[in-house]
Amino acid sequence: MWQIKKSPAPEDLPTGAERETARLMTIGDAAAFQDLDRNTDLKVELHQSLLDLINLSALEDMSRQQIEDELGDIIAEQLALHKHALNLSERKQLTKDILDELLGLGPLEPLLKDATITDILVNGYNRIYVERYGVLVKSPARFKDEKHLLRIIQKIVSAVGRRVDESSPLVDARLADGSRVNAVVPPLAVDGSLLSIRKFARVPIDMARLTEIGSVPAEIAEVLRAIVAARRNVLISGGTGSGKTTLLNAMSAFIDGRERIVTIEDSAELQLQQDHVVRLETRPSNIEGSGEVTQRDLVKNALRMRPDRIIVGEVRAGEAFDMLQAMNTGHDGSMTTVHANTPRDALSRVEQMIGMSGIDIAPRSARAQIASALNVIIQVGRLFDGRRRLLSVAEITGMEGEVITMQEIFRFRQTGRTDDGMVLGHFEATGIRPKFLEELQRHGQELGADLFRPDRKIG
Repeated sequence: MWQIKKSPAPEDLPTGAERETARLMTIGDAAAFQDLDRNTDLKVELHQSLLDLINLSALEDMSRQQIEDELGDIIAEQLALHKHALNLSERKQLTKDILDELLGLGPLEPLLKDATITDILVNGYNRIYVERYGVLVKSPARFKDEKHLLRIIQKIVSAVGRRVDESSPLVDARLADGSRVNAVVPPLAVDGSLLSIRKFARVPIDMARLTEIGSVPAEIAEVLRAIVAARRNVLISGGTGSGKTTLLNAMSAFIDGRERIVTIEDSAELQLQQDHVVRLETRPSNIEGSGEVTQRDLVKNALRMRPDRIIVGEVRAGEAFDMLQAMNTGHDGSMTTVHANTPRDALSRVEQMIGMSGIDIAPRSARAQIASALNVIIQVGRLFDGRRRLLSVAEITGMEGEVITMQEIFRFRQTGRTDDGMVLGHFEATGIRPKFLEELQRHGQELGADLFRPDRKIG
């Protein structure tokens, strides 16, 4: 959850006019919404009109040029009917945009092109919500009917070799730009098909950008760089939409370009910038119920591919055990993410996942595996105002009896909220000097002792 242009990026701190825009949209001020992007509203308005005039199934048998020729006259009539005055150049551009919508993802196209939107949530064909700056608002866009929505969903999932129907009504997929897609269709979706799209930045957000927008202080960014360079094994923990994958992407940029990296994901969305990257993606079962390839299968196979580091987008089940085994057998500096609310919860979840591997292992042995494999846990979260922040950096120090011991090095302390709901707070050191400093020094990574003073405020 992070453009070369200076237009607002999804994780930008909403201030001034941006917060006011979000507030106006939240209370349903239609005028403010239209002022936000009149061109987008015009395309949406014309697109809805065209849906009622065009036989969508006939488009499948027509070339792009044929459709464009047919659309020209229809658009001219609709512009006159709606009293929109456009010159020839503007009309051509509008025709092109609407053509992209009809041949692309329909009413979702202008929403996908809007850089201020981070999430698109379709609750049935006539209810589409978007998230801007952490605020959910209803969009004027809609599909023609349930059949139209299903057609778009099928177009998305078939592009990545997946399927969705009554026998397989749940699917995870991705768009060409890496945006994450989840679809649920009837009979599981009672009131019509559901579609959720988590958009990703076209240009990967690096650590410098995260520092600029206040998600990660510069001093802690330097600590994270040293942790990656010193090949510490990292687990990034956080809730849905908290920015786990974004941080994982940013931290991966610190990996030496001479290393061989293997990435493993359910839906490929990592955007590593190194040259020597091998990307693997799971595959669901086919219509006969065979051919499934799980993350666990891919982790096992990755060990035969001579990786220097293995990066798993997110551990969810038995692959956690194989990932820990890889971390314990020479693949130092590997990284993954997990859904959890605190670092301690993250360890509990990983322990539960080891139990899901089907291997009979005693709880203490499982915890010993975790304590031996993982070195650092980074907690990220989404605050009440919609901003994503790094909340904690903790170090695993070993075992004490039956318990994995852990110490927090840095944390975010919330001090209050402004009148308009913005969270106030600062990062601070806990005063604990981490044990991994010695390992960092052996890899030529030096961090000043002053950084860990207990009275030091960071950022």
